[in-house]
Amino acid sequence: MVRQVVVLVGALLATVAGYWGSGAGGARSQQEVGDGALSADATPVAPGEPAFGIWSVIYLGLVAYALWQALPAQRADARQRRTGWLVLASMVLNAAWIGVVQADLIAVSVLVIVALLAVLLLAVARLGERAPHGAVEAVVVDGTLGLYLGWVSVATVANAFAVAVTAGFDATSAAADVWAVLGLAAAGAAGVAYAVWTRGRLAVGAAIGWGLVWVVVARTVGDLRSTPAAVAAGVAAAVVIAATVVARLRGRDRPLVG
Repeated sequence: MVRQVVVLVGALLATVAGYWGSGAGGARSQQEVGDGALSADATPVAPGEPAFGIWSVIYLGLVAYALWQALPAQRADARQRRTGWLVLASMVLNAAWIGVVQADLIAVSVLVIVALLAVLLLAVARLGERAPHGAVEAVVVDGTLGLYLGWVSVATVANAFAVAVTAGFDATSAAADVWAVLGLAAAGAAGVAYAVWTRGRLAVGAAIGWGLVWVVVARTVGDLRSTPAAVAAGVAAAVVIAATVVARLRGRDRPLVG
C-alpha cells in the first residue's frame, strides 16, 4: 500500500514538474534554458519542437498507470511489485532533470538523463519477465513505459550534443555533421536492439521513430539545416520501425508486452 500511495503522489508531482518545465507554469521553456542549448535548432540531432508533444502522452500515461496500480487488486501483483519503485525513481529523475536544466546545469543534466534511461531499461526488463494481465495493463503499464523508454533514448542523444554545444562545439561545422550521423546511427541501433530484446514492443519503436522523424523535419525546414543529419535520421527511423514490425511478427507465438 505504501508503494501504491507513493507512486500515485510521484506521478502527480512529476506531471506538475513537467507542466512547470514546459514554460506554462512560469518557468523558462526547454527552448530557453541553457542559452538555448536544448532548443530544436541548437544541434543537428535535436528533434523539432512539436516532437516534445509526446511528453503530454507520457505524463497522461503515467497518471493513468499510477491510478491503475493504486487499485486494491494490484496491491500484491508481482509485476507491480517488481516495477513500481523503478517507475517512481523515473518520475523523480524526470523532475530532477527539469530542475537541473532550469538551473542551466546542462552538463549535469546529461548525467541525470543517463540515470533515467538506465532505470527505464531495468523497469522494461522486469516487465518482460511476465506477460500483462489483459489489454488495460498492456496499454497503461507496458505501453506507457515503452513510450517513455523510446523517447528518453532519443532525448539522451540530443542532451549529449547539447552539452557539447555549451562547451563551445560548433553545431554548424562539418565535424558536427559527422558526429550527428554517428549519434543518430547509435539511436537507430538502440531501437533495433530494443525491437529484438522486447520482441517488437510497438510503443518503444513508435517513440524512437517519432523522435527521429522530427529530427528529419528540423534539419530540412528549421534554422539549422543538415542534409547528412536528415538522411541519417530518416534511415534510422525507417530501420527501427521495420525492425520493430519484423520482431513483432516473428514473436507472435510467444507472449508479447506493450
